[in-house]
Amino acid sequence: MSVYKDPKTGKWYCKFRYTDWTGKRVQKKKCGFLKKSEAQAWEREFLAKSSMSCDMSFASLVELYTQDCQNRLRSTTQGTKEHIIRTKLLPVFGDTPINQITPVMVRNWQNQLMDGSQNDGKGYSKTYLKTIHNQLSAILNYAVKYYNLPNNPAAITGSMGKGQADTMLFWTEAEFKTFIKCIDKPTPYCIFNLLFYTGIREGELLALSLSDFDFGTSMLHISKNFAKVKGEEVIQEPKTPKSKRDITLPAFLCKIVQDYAARLVDYEPHERLFPVTKSWITSQLARGCKKSGVKKIRVHDLRHSHASLLIQMGAPILLVSERLGHEKIQTTLQLYSHLYPDEHGNMAQKLEDSSGADLAPAGWQNPEKPS
Repeated sequence: MSVYKDPKTGKWYCKFRYTDWTGKRVQKKKCGFLKKSEAQAWEREFLAKSSMSCDMSFASLVELYTQDCQNRLRSTTQGTKEHIIRTKLLPVFGDTPINQITPVMVRNWQNQLMDGSQNDGKGYSKTYLKTIHNQLSAILNYAVKYYNLPNNPAAITGSMGKGQADTMLFWTEAEFKTFIKCIDKPTPYCIFNLLFYTGIREGELLALSLSDFDFGTSMLHISKNFAKVKGEEVIQEPKTPKSKRDITLPAFLCKIVQDYAARLVDYEPHERLFPVTKSWITSQLARGCKKSGVKKIRVHDLRHSHASLLIQMGAPILLVSERLGHEKIQTTLQLYSHLYPDEHGNMAQKLEDSSGADLAPAGWQNPEKPS
């Protein structure tokens, strides 16, 4: 260990040489440690990281994983990852060397989360538990792939929670009409009609400008997404490439948007059409639910409601997928296939109606003898 005490400051520092990722020998120096043991520990951990050793701590692995992800993920996705890592993973696994994280440790951590609760006293949702576990597994998979960790203990343990919630809340069109009659202000009235009758995401709605509408062809162009990243409002690329899409609008919805836009003062067509926050939309939704007596749902459930409406109207699953902007049709199938009617039963009935009467046995005179 190349650890020394600075006679001027009385503090410890370490200075050593190591081989970086390009194969070049370089010098590293780190100052300001109060104790010799702290300087030694920092040098040991740094060398473990630079040599791709599984002796590095989980916290050090997270640093490497986060740096690797920065140029590959959208800022909002990165922010969600960092929150889960900071609040759910580092407090438990942070100081543990990655080669000492065992399936039993992961299992105990899972049980603690499943038994735990949030500040409001409610337990974590099954979908959130699944998301937390997936993040731990992704980090350890990164160690398996790039840092020679023999196996992923989170994969051995198995997941927790569920990818999709057991029940999906949505409104029928009748419920929506009951709700919207109680919305007496232009902004929420326009917002909720757009969400219900287009199925766009909340971030896509908040990024809209009047220039995204082509009222001549009754078309809405989705090409951007609104988000808040570290307190700053940003307009960025949509969630996936297929999120860039054109959505046809019914005539009544075009009129609602035009009537709303006509009320705006000093508005430019390229500006945000709805300069409100997600929390404001949530509060307006809750207010409308209470006033109308319709069951309370989330803002995102209006997207599910639109999908349900399309399916009820007989729309093919491919059309539903394209209108919602899903990257893969499998996503749409996983989410909404249970809303489709019993197609197997329907097909059997159609075959019966088509040919059953002609092929029904009239009764055989002599039954066949088995050969």
